[in-house]
Amino acid sequence: MAIRFQYNKTSLQSLAKQLKIRTQALPILKNKESALRIEVKKARNVAEKYEKELKDIQNRYDEGARLWAEFDPEILQIKDIDIKYIKIAGINIPEFRDISFSIKEFSLFDNPNWFPEGIMILKDLYTVLVKKDLAIRKMGLLDFARKKTTQKVNLYEKVQIPGYEEAIRRIKSFLEDEENLLKSAQKIIKSRQQMTEINTDE
Repeated sequence: MAIRFQYNKTSLQSLAKQLKIRTQALPILKNKESALRIEVKKARNVAEKYEKELKDIQNRYDEGARLWAEFDPEILQIKDIDIKYIKIAGINIPEFRDISFSIKEFSLFDNPNWFPEGIMILKDLYTVLVKKDLAIRKMGLLDFARKKTTQKVNLYEKVQIPGYEEAIRRIKSFLEDEENLLKSAQKIIKSRQQMTEINTDE
């Protein structure tokens, strides 16, 4: 990214201001990137934990797979999923709070006696599925924010800050050269005036 500038003091001041903003923001961005990296790792660990819990529940489910053919899927429905949003490094992240179910009435006499336990297994299964899904969403949101922050860190650190520093150096060098030329010109004019005065006096 080319830094646009002019060889004057106004441009120098503007660039110095932009450089200061980026120099001050860089440590904050690096801290944010580091915090997000930690949060992504935590979210991944949580998602993996729920994945393991899910497998354990599915194993329980699979043990009685042939029995589940008798189970009416309409008996248990998810009624509501309560999610709260928390801010992590300035990003709104969904967090699981609670899940509620509606259970359709069924006869314990007309159905197998394992139905109440089956309902508990399905409740666990649905709860862990929702928690796992939210953990994966959380991980995705945090990782996206981390990537964007890393891009900004790299942009500031590797492109903009060196670019502004180089532009400032070039303007300062130009202004110094201009000032030196002006001083030299003034000396020449002064010495010519003195020579003229000497010649006039003679």
